[in-house]
Amino acid sequence: MSTTETLPRWDVSTIYPSLQSEPYDAALHELDERLDTHEARLDADGIAGDGSVPSDDAAAAKILEAYLERCSWLAARLQTLRCYVYAFTTTDSRDTVAKRRASELDARSVRAEAAGTRFRGWAAGLEGRLDALGALSETIERHRFTLEETIEDGKLRMSEPEELLAADLASTAASAWSRLHGVVSSQIEVPVEVTDGTVERLPMTKVRALASDGDPELRRRAHEAELEAWLKWREPLAASFNGIKGWVNRLNDRRGYAEPIDASLRTARIDRATLDALLEAMKGSLPTFRRYFRAKATLLGKPKLDWWDIAAPVGGGGRHWSFEEASSFIEKCFGTFSPRLAAFARRAFDGRWIDAEPRDGKVGGAFCMGIPEVKESRILANFDGSFDQLSTIAHELGHGFHNDVLADVEPLRRKTPMTLAETASIFCETIVFRSALAEATDDAERLGVLETYLLGASQVVVDIYSRYLFETRAFEARRGAELSAEELCSLMTGAQRDAYGDGLSTELHPYMWAVKPHYYSAGFSFYNYPYAFGLLFGLGLYAVYRERGEAFIDDYAALLGSTGLGPAAELAARFDIDIRTRAFWDAGLGEIEGLIGDYETLAAG
Repeated sequence: MSTTETLPRWDVSTIYPSLQSEPYDAALHELDERLDTHEARLDADGIAGDGSVPSDDAAAAKILEAYLERCSWLAARLQTLRCYVYAFTTTDSRDTVAKRRASELDARSVRAEAAGTRFRGWAAGLEGRLDALGALSETIERHRFTLEETIEDGKLRMSEPEELLAADLASTAASAWSRLHGVVSSQIEVPVEVTDGTVERLPMTKVRALASDGDPELRRRAHEAELEAWLKWREPLAASFNGIKGWVNRLNDRRGYAEPIDASLRTARIDRATLDALLEAMKGSLPTFRRYFRAKATLLGKPKLDWWDIAAPVGGGGRHWSFEEASSFIEKCFGTFSPRLAAFARRAFDGRWIDAEPRDGKVGGAFCMGIPEVKESRILANFDGSFDQLSTIAHELGHGFHNDVLADVEPLRRKTPMTLAETASIFCETIVFRSALAEATDDAERLGVLETYLLGASQVVVDIYSRYLFETRAFEARRGAELSAEELCSLMTGAQRDAYGDGLSTELHPYMWAVKPHYYSAGFSFYNYPYAFGLLFGLGLYAVYRERGEAFIDDYAALLGSTGLGPAAELAARFDIDIRTRAFWDAGLGEIEGLIGDYETLAAG
């Protein structure tokens, strides 16, 4: 990557001109009016948490249809406003106007959630009546799965007053702890010796990006400086972690979940049999991935990898890409699958939907958010010119393409579980990887492409497995008392040892619990195994594509368009995939094992 290249920042002016503009204020005012109307209609229609649905089907259908139409509008407006504000808070954690706007939206979200709580209690009275009500209303029939899920969710709720109180407190409790983590982690500056005797203060995002630098000593110094920085900030982050996990434990207990994972499984729309099959396959693959780590250590001339070597470049993987080169390559690769996918990528690049520049005050990592009212997406990345970051952008564009496919689907029918939300992103990553592997001109380049892919796969399987183990153990330990920062570090390194085994040296990363924002989400715990699900499910779909060719493309788009309309097992069955059996997951991991064999051969040669 050229040091003079100006990386793009996203343009959000197509949504609203600014956070203090008249159109934004008007949109917020209209939201308030619609919320007022919505709450008044709930009262007038008798929608309360006691399940008292009118016995007359026509009367019940009329109330339900109107409710669904109001909620569809509210969902689209709230998401659009949230995404717009989030575009500012995530790229500049010091933006006080954005923080105030976010707080304003929190209050509106509480009102919407309170209304939803009332409806979920009322919807209990719909059990066994959806056939009759759907026959009277196309709107109700289209929302059949959403309503069935709501009825089931309603069985795992606290009383209406308790749920309303929980929703009201969320913005000043769980969400506040999450914001604390975001603010602290995004503003940490780390002194790093970048060259002999020259120390620079770098934002954490740039320090972590040095993990893929070609200089082993710089990688080591950056890792050690990072750990020192987390040490200084670990107490407020531990408080945040304890606050989030304590909150979730209490609510899960009161709602009747036997284990913290149970709430996650419902949100992910998978059952325990599916998760167990996935985890067993992941655990069984760990020795294979350790072969990859050992082969990489050989390439680096070390007996074993240290933590700071995990992302080290090898082979041709050290090439740096300009953003323009990366965008052109992604568009070309997407074009090998479908013109529609390539055209979408070009629209995103030309429309400046991507914020690629790492900078102070900006959060780390990457994400994609869909903005329903303008039918666009925005992608945050921290592009460093590596092929890994190129693949990350392809991954996030996959999410954006999924949003595009869902753009005309009603808001309440497009809610996709994270397990299936990763389908398009992994698929797009695979397209880019396969294209790059096919175009490799020599062994060094082939090794570099394989390294990038296997590094990503190892993180999704091995590191995700460690994160799952850590979060499971942390939730259990948090039941007894708050956990000290030292205890959190011990739990983390224990999970890492179980996952990485003898694939690494004793140098681990005790502060990954502070690094990953996923642990600080009160709304979705275990924000980890869905990535492994997505990788292996995506590999399975890609295998179907290779077998069926162009005939698969329309079915693939249809699958993406239906991800909000059924449980994962049901949708997978359309492709004759049984996700409740370990055999399916082993088959996907077998694809990776073959690539590790190729990697070992190149490493030995």
